[in-house]
Amino acid sequence: MHVYRSIHRIEAFTFDLDDTLYDNSMIVEKAEEEMIKTLQCYDQLRMLTISEYSAEKHAVLVSNPDIYHDVNVWRVQTIKSLLSRTNMPVTKFADVIDEAVTCFNFWRHKMDVPESTHMLLTKLAAKYPLAVITNGNVDINQIGLGDYFQFSLRGGEHGRSKPFPEIFELACDKLAIPSHHILHVGDNLLTDVNGAINNGFLACFINIYNRDILHLDDARCLPHIEITQLSELENLL
Repeated sequence: MHVYRSIHRIEAFTFDLDDTLYDNSMIVEKAEEEMIKTLQCYDQLRMLTISEYSAEKHAVLVSNPDIYHDVNVWRVQTIKSLLSRTNMPVTKFADVIDEAVTCFNFWRHKMDVPESTHMLLTKLAAKYPLAVITNGNVDINQIGLGDYFQFSLRGGEHGRSKPFPEIFELACDKLAIPSHHILHVGDNLLTDVNGAINNGFLACFINIYNRDILHLDDARCLPHIEITQLSELENLL
């Protein structure tokens, strides 16, 4: 554990999810692959490739940059845009989208949360209120983490995504604790570290990159704390 800034008294923790509480590598990729297979079952999309889906996703973002804040809406609009260029009746769009999104969400939650994460959260939750602030769409209840957290906030549904202020401000309000007593833990230097610090939170960076933080491209400011393993947070108990 490296401490870069003086730390106020910690009264609560907020956590990012992906690559912070579990390894998210290839989870989204697998979910998208399975979703594409579902879409390919329809004659109008049988030749659809993952690269074509990704290109359409980018085009949707270019036409509506704010859609970035809600990954669920972004996915739905991407599929809808693809369908709009086929001869499929518009009346069938909703069913196709629902089937594709259901498939994606099933595979999106097919992950193994380490026992060490459960152990740490059990210890922290016994002493502090815990909450989630995520830019993704993982449901903590579906991956067995719901009992540890007082609430989970998601970009789009609860305001603009990290690093924008609304979602941090809402977390602070719901916890009823001053921001400078809340430690936010995450793996992203821009959304988690910069977002936390710019919104008055304490910031803990979990460095999963095996590189000096000063050599990482997204380094803009130092966090209060840097760790390489989630279990190091036990040192704060």
